[in-house]
Amino acid sequence: MKHICIFIINLLFVCQFLNAQTTSEPLDSLSEKETFGLRVGLDVFKPARTLFDDNFSGFEIMADYRIYKDYYIALEIGMDEKTTFDDRITSKGDGTYFKLGFDYNAHKNWYGLNNMIFGGLRYGYSSFSQELLLYEIATEAPYFPPDFRTEPLQFDGLTVHWIELIVGVKAEVLKNLFLSINLQLKNRVSEKTPENFENLYIPGFGRTYENSKFGAGFGYGISYLIPISKK
Repeated sequence: MKHICIFIINLLFVCQFLNAQTTSEPLDSLSEKETFGLRVGLDVFKPARTLFDDNFSGFEIMADYRIYKDYYIALEIGMDEKTTFDDRITSKGDGTYFKLGFDYNAHKNWYGLNNMIFGGLRYGYSSFSQELLLYEIATEAPYFPPDFRTEPLQFDGLTVHWIELIVGVKAEVLKNLFLSINLQLKNRVSEKTPENFENLYIPGFGRTYENSKFGAGFGYGISYLIPISKK
């Protein structure tokens, strides 16, 4: 909840920034040419979290390419490693992922501006392993002490497919340099799980919860637009 509140505050700030930029007068539409190109960047939250959280490491590379006036092909590729502590289980998820889809820009820029208030859709795929570090053997006899096992168990070759809705903003703070924030809502379509054990953390998808296929996430990005053409 804390991260969601921070996201909303940042979203309102960036929207105010975008509105302030639209005070310029537009040029004659007959002379307008808009930039088309490849935008490449990095989710800066994950490297920052890696520095301050001993139980997490990861990175994500982002890219999008403008194919039409308001439409972009989008791709994210990354890796995560996260140790998850539950009441009776401690496990570590480690693997790679990619997300492929499109974004639609609903923000109408004045000439020369490339800001975005966007929504999009992604198909996500993750290939990873789970290591069971500590777990408790269930018993129906309450007079016996808890039986915890610490011999690690490794589960490889796990996969998850999901669909993701994304909303966010991208603001051009310097020429061709963008800062962005986004919120992601996710739904697992299919997954391969270990025997007698669930995937507690999925790289790219995030934390999972019992009896729910849904998840959520957010990102903070910095990216650079490589101009290719003007149309």
